[in-house]
Amino acid sequence: MAAPKTFTVIADHFRQRILSGDLEPGTKLPTNREISGQWQVAAATVSRALQALQVEGFIRTTPRGTFVADDPRVGLSGRDRLARVQRVKSILADGETSRVTAAELVVPPLYVAELFDLDPGDQVVRREWIAGRGQSRTTFAVTWYPAQFAALVPDLLSTAPGKNAGLTARVVEASGRTISHAREDMHARQADAREASALGLSVGSPILAGAHRWSDDAGVVEYGEWCLPPRFTIGYEYGI
Repeated sequence: MAAPKTFTVIADHFRQRILSGDLEPGTKLPTNREISGQWQVAAATVSRALQALQVEGFIRTTPRGTFVADDPRVGLSGRDRLARVQRVKSILADGETSRVTAAELVVPPLYVAELFDLDPGDQVVRREWIAGRGQSRTTFAVTWYPAQFAALVPDLLSTAPGKNAGLTARVVEASGRTISHAREDMHARQADAREASALGLSVGSPILAGAHRWSDDAGVVEYGEWCLPPRFTIGYEYGI
């Protein structure tokens, strides 16, 4: 029996087609009924998938139908991944894609082990990835998850193309956890050798570095560290 398809699977499918250029800006998507029939899912599942893509800025809905946005956006910073879960503020970065350079179960450094409240020798999932736009590298990041999430979401241990987008949403859905607390810290400093190599910079170049920690009452769901190259602008929208 085929596994049931969740709204995240459908959203990932259309997201990757848009990012790859297979669905160009202005392309009209099939109707909700057509997608429901093609994927053999309930109409509510399709509505959730398209609503997520609309929040992320990939599509727009009009009385004439649903279309790929003229300026599709994907942000791969920590705040954008949280937006996919909670539909809150996001860092906007046009046309970014990501390449995962490492995905493994490891015994983490002590400070990471303390964040996840681990016993000595316990493992976590460690994912290292680089985001870019065209030939430019825009983000170098490492994200960490509790080891038990790897059994729930096997893509956490995958470096295959297209497996990085939407992971947090899938983790939350599969684990039943809810991100209720978030903290993000940023500071400007000089790039070390590893960061400089990943971003294509000289050692000592100025970067904006940061870390995010998302958790609920049961503990940390995701911890991440990232850095951005010079002359890269991030922005937030918020209510007053």
